[in-house]
Amino acid sequence: MQVVEKSNEGLSRVLSVTVPQKELTDQLDAKIAEVGPRLRLKGFRPGKVPAAHVRKVFGKELMSEIVQDTLNASPAKALEEANIRPAAPADLDLKSDIEKVLAGEADLAFEMAVEVMPEFEPIDPTTLELKRPTYKASDEDVNEALKNLASQGKTYEPKGGKAPKAADGDQVLIDFVGSIDGEKFEGGAAEDAPLVIGSGQFIPGFEEQLKGVKAGDAKTITVTFPEEYQAKHLAGKEAQFEVTVKEVRAPKEGEADDAFAQRLGLENLDKLKDAVRAQLDSQYAGASRFKLKRALLDVLDEKHDFPLPEKMVENEFKAIWQQVEADKNAGRLPEEDAKKSDDDLKAEYRKIAERRVRLGLVLAEIGRRNNVQVSDQELAQAITAEARQYPGQEKQIFDFYRNNPNAAAQLRAPIYEEKVCDMIFSTAKVEEEAVTKDDLFEGDDDI
Repeated sequence: MQVVEKSNEGLSRVLSVTVPQKELTDQLDAKIAEVGPRLRLKGFRPGKVPAAHVRKVFGKELMSEIVQDTLNASPAKALEEANIRPAAPADLDLKSDIEKVLAGEADLAFEMAVEVMPEFEPIDPTTLELKRPTYKASDEDVNEALKNLASQGKTYEPKGGKAPKAADGDQVLIDFVGSIDGEKFEGGAAEDAPLVIGSGQFIPGFEEQLKGVKAGDAKTITVTFPEEYQAKHLAGKEAQFEVTVKEVRAPKEGEADDAFAQRLGLENLDKLKDAVRAQLDSQYAGASRFKLKRALLDVLDEKHDFPLPEKMVENEFKAIWQQVEADKNAGRLPEEDAKKSDDDLKAEYRKIAERRVRLGLVLAEIGRRNNVQVSDQELAQAITAEARQYPGQEKQIFDFYRNNPNAAAQLRAPIYEEKVCDMIFSTAKVEEEAVTKDDLFEGDDDI
């Protein structure tokens, strides 16, 4: 194989690659010698088909396989020979007459257009100075979290007073039977059904008509099913429900005490507080790392300026813009973005794409120079975690990543990035700085 560099401009390279006709025909001869003894053709004894006949009958087909294998393998070999680190897969442009190549009459010639990885000197991680914001859970934080946790265990008890009436937030225990034009319908009846007034659990208008009822009341409620109701035979129809109120209950806020802790599987309230504090501190530690990483990336972005592979930037921008358009169509764009033109948004998001590509290259180079690697075990753990999100489909998920190297690479990339950041944090000068909780979470957005 002959490799000649045809052009060299910026990060773009064009290589001319030629695989001589003799090299291809030598491979064809070897292929014929390999398959010939296994052929069973009419008119020939097993394994005795002449090589010339094999070439005549199967030569073009076998040469086609050889050419395809060559086109698959040659680009990597050519890049290695030219000492090029590609930033993206090369574009191939076939220059030969393929029919002549398959006939063994011409060299296989093609050109490769490829963007190379930029050469730059990354900053020495040991020279970096960073601040890690820190915050520890206070007693007030723990008590607030316990209060919120206990509120999720809200219960309902019989409402006190003489003949208490149901109000918003109260729970009523009811029997009901529904009918349309005097005919009962399937699913329209229940006994001892608990219903919180104002919860929106029942058909619109149903709960409002139960305000003021007392235990023992019988009431006819008339409602109209929504036009988009899931049961098509009921959609848009008016229905009557004969309701019997059996009990009116008032809400009772959950209380964080030993009994509550024991219902959650802990020994007592003190143990629950310890668990809540540990969970909060873990949450705050995550926010602290997020801020530290963002500070690191800001410094790396500021300290590096080098040409970026245009294809990498374009691919990153396309992925970002696809999400922007989806958010725009769904009405989820931030207010400040919604006011801007597409041209202005594209200019802003292209800068973001450039930043992400630049940071990705810098982290990759720092990791390469410091021999940071993602082990097979770490990747397997990530795939297992991914598979757990799809109960019953675990095997399909494992097979997908096993058979799709690009998908596995996408799963490997964030693991690699975090490991590089950890390596940098371990060598840089990182000073801890106590901050308030509000400061810790201020301005949390995408890196």
